[in-house]
Amino acid sequence: MDAPLLRFERVSKSYGAAQPAALSALDLNVARGELLTLLGPSGSGKTTTLMLLAGFELPDQGRILLEGRDIARLPPHRRGIGVVFQSYALFPHMTVAENVAFPLEARGIPRTERAARVARALEMVRLPAMGDRRPAQLSGGQQQRVALARAMVFEPPVVLLDEPLGALDKALREEMQHEIRGLHRRLGLTMLYVTHDQAEALTLSDRIAVLAGGRLRQVAPPRAIYDDPADAFVAGFVGENNRLPGRLRALADGVCTVALDGGGDAPARAAPGLSPGDACLLMVRPERVVLDAPGGLPATLAEALFQGDHIRLRLALPGGAEMVARQPVGTRAVPAPGEAVTIGWQAEDARAFRAAPVTV
Repeated sequence: MDAPLLRFERVSKSYGAAQPAALSALDLNVARGELLTLLGPSGSGKTTTLMLLAGFELPDQGRILLEGRDIARLPPHRRGIGVVFQSYALFPHMTVAENVAFPLEARGIPRTERAARVARALEMVRLPAMGDRRPAQLSGGQQQRVALARAMVFEPPVVLLDEPLGALDKALREEMQHEIRGLHRRLGLTMLYVTHDQAEALTLSDRIAVLAGGRLRQVAPPRAIYDDPADAFVAGFVGENNRLPGRLRALADGVCTVALDGGGDAPARAAPGLSPGDACLLMVRPERVVLDAPGGLPATLAEALFQGDHIRLRLALPGGAEMVARQPVGTRAVPAPGEAVTIGWQAEDARAFRAAPVTV
């Protein structure tokens, strides 16, 4: 396997003795040409990780290796890393072409070569005729493309994107997701992308690194993060999940039976370390819940909401627990509110985690 282009080795950062660590002993590799997303809630450490890589913050401990060279103590201008911010950070008094040319001018690139590189960069982001305009004359999506062009024009080894689409409306954000993914694939760029938006991370990424409380919880491709989460936090944060407390009744070859607190038994795959008798949390995604399942759990339909391509069903279980199921439109008649149904799922579609996940 090729050596990673970028490597964090036991990197830690704190903003004061009275504050919890913003980042704790981060170990993370980024391959050349990879689009890796840092995903997590506010305060998880994702933006701190990006700021440490860009050079806007210095780590308390650890090394940050770029192409084998430790850059952790280098000033930002000596790292040669492209950065795209949510606010675009374009100079309003400069034209689009002047904004894109700025990092080249700062590096002493001759005027003729600057013009050629700017033209190529604007072509890449599909703005070849916008060079003479000012940022205020552009839409939000166009300004974000200019920011991307400026970050790429000097051909950096890594491009960092810090919540770059957060200021855009939903339709434009989705369009720009495809723009960024297309640029990444066409140009073979190495990108580190920061977001708290799970859908955005699943759409864009080659791999996702999920952080919480300054610690890395899981690194894996999007499908693995969604279908095989490492712990209850990842399962609950990435996508929607039903959470049913219970106790592990039986376990064989990684498949378990959970005695639910509200009554009834349900199958799941057991997280490592669980043993019969342990308190646990069974988690199953709404689209995996099947109605009219033979031998399933009894439930009562509380609400049915039409949501375009599917019906969202809110179900009441004995004991007061609630679950959500998603049913594709047209697959069967929707039960009426108050109607009794049975629900179930395959063992491989559910996960049983410790009831109180251990934090270290």
